[in-house]
Amino acid sequence: MLRSFAVLACALGLVLAGCAGSPRTDRAPETAASATFPDDYRRVVAPSFPVFDASGTPVSNPFYGGFNAPRPQFVDIDGDDDADLFVQERPGQISFFEHVSQGDSSRLVWRTDNYRDLDIGEWYRFADLDQDGAVDLLTEQPYSHIRAYRNVGTATDAAFELFADTLRTPSGEPIFSDRQNIPNVTDLGCNGRLDLFLGKLDGSITRYEATDSTGMPVFAHMTDDFEGIKIVGGTGQKGPSLHGANTLTFADVDGDGDSDLFWGDFFEPGLLLIENTGSCRNPVLSGAPERFPLANPLLTSGYNAPALTDWTGNGEVDLFVGVLGGSNDANASLADNFYFFERTEGRYTLRTRQFVGGLDVGSESTVALGDINADGQAEALLANKIDPRKGRTSLVYPLTQSASGEGLRLGAALDLPDAYHYAPALADLTGDGAADLVLGTWQGDLSYHQNQGAGAFEAQDGPLEGLSGGTNVVPALGDLTGDGRIDLVRGTASGVVTLHPNTGTPEAPRFAPATDTLATVGSRAAPALHDVNGDGRLDLVIGTAQELRVAYNRGSASAPAFGTPQAASLRGVPRRPTPALGDVTGDGRMELLLGGQGGGLRLFQPPSAP
Repeated sequence: MLRSFAVLACALGLVLAGCAGSPRTDRAPETAASATFPDDYRRVVAPSFPVFDASGTPVSNPFYGGFNAPRPQFVDIDGDDDADLFVQERPGQISFFEHVSQGDSSRLVWRTDNYRDLDIGEWYRFADLDQDGAVDLLTEQPYSHIRAYRNVGTATDAAFELFADTLRTPSGEPIFSDRQNIPNVTDLGCNGRLDLFLGKLDGSITRYEATDSTGMPVFAHMTDDFEGIKIVGGTGQKGPSLHGANTLTFADVDGDGDSDLFWGDFFEPGLLLIENTGSCRNPVLSGAPERFPLANPLLTSGYNAPALTDWTGNGEVDLFVGVLGGSNDANASLADNFYFFERTEGRYTLRTRQFVGGLDVGSESTVALGDINADGQAEALLANKIDPRKGRTSLVYPLTQSASGEGLRLGAALDLPDAYHYAPALADLTGDGAADLVLGTWQGDLSYHQNQGAGAFEAQDGPLEGLSGGTNVVPALGDLTGDGRIDLVRGTASGVVTLHPNTGTPEAPRFAPATDTLATVGSRAAPALHDVNGDGRLDLVIGTAQELRVAYNRGSASAPAFGTPQAASLRGVPRRPTPALGDVTGDGRMELLLGGQGGGLRLFQPPSAP
């Protein structure tokens, strides 16, 4: 049973061990006896049991939910002399992971997806603007201006207060920074005054300089042609092209005491370095951009956002890159998009493409729960919208108990025909104790796959004949009509949830055309069936484009009737959530798993028994 597992990952001594002590939650614990869904459910990112990837490697933060376009920055926000991690994945929010060290190992512990409730627009950049030893914050002010927050707390306990809604020059002119370009602040000339650098869509750089070295700065415009830099794209039939959306940062990557310039760009698959060939007081950045790392350059889908810090504590600057997805097949970076290059003795070695961890299979993941192995234990299937590596089909992965029985392990993808955006549902449709599989797709098709044992499913004709239609079809299975036969519920992109009764037998299903509209939720309906309030009737839990809703069954065991779907009071629900409910850990508690926009899984649990 999973409930007896120790947190094995803590003992592995990896750079990123997959445990965080007690699970990090969004709610204070309550007694199990008083727990109700969804009010008392808590998000758990690093559970009390280990989770392994297909190679058997422990996954850190397995239920974070995945990234599609992480924008990282490392900052010692709590003054404990190590770099904590901030990541922006969606507009307006910053996620915070604390860097926790134990002996020779360290790990990232998720704390929140909305740090200090700061409104950050499309980008953020921490910097000690007033030079008082506590980092302040610059963010995008919609649209394409710069907002500044001052840290009125301390170096160990940050607290941010709005300083300027829009930064302005000494003459009062607002500073324009295109919202897709992430700027940076540094004292490039080592003169005690900060410089503000803004990348432009034509590949050039605008520089501002602080007019004073004390207090929150006022930046004066210096040049729109800093060092004559023009970032130029690759050649094609139309010749060279200037670059567009970009991110830039500065770091002393060669250890010579001055800051070098890194540039990531929408049209550039690599990360570009312009070396500072001058000195700290006399910087010179006039050389040609080179792809970095120099010995083995990073090549991705493009729009690479670099962050540099000495993560390993060896005195050398390590490289991290969040891939935002540019012009070079953005689907390819939907899962592998947070690179960590360790620097040792001047050489950069790629350690991982998923630095934070998490079960991440791409984007817009869907999930189903059922007893696939007929062992009395609920297993999961996790599907993506499109496989980042194959690029032509969705894939469905099993998440089952590991061979040793210690935790969960992601298995190899099921052998299924190519299709776009699979959505699985599981239930025993043949009466043999093993869950069979119904799949929806983006095109609106539905298919039935009978469980053959050993993790294999075989397509069967007939049970779903004539039921295709709509787009982004998400099925759910359960006995809604109380006749001992599993019925089909179907959600579509239009937001309509319909009932298709099983007119076959418990051993040979056949689903009828829709007899009833159970609910309407606006768009992207992803239903799941579960008796969430314990009254003996199956209720509807429905994911939508933006939130999770619950519709309680007010009918009878044989004639369901659902109330108006209401937003679930859960913190941490991803965009486009797809729900599944069941006892994943084998401890008798109902848990909620959510797929979502990020391509991973989020886990919500009720409190443990006292």
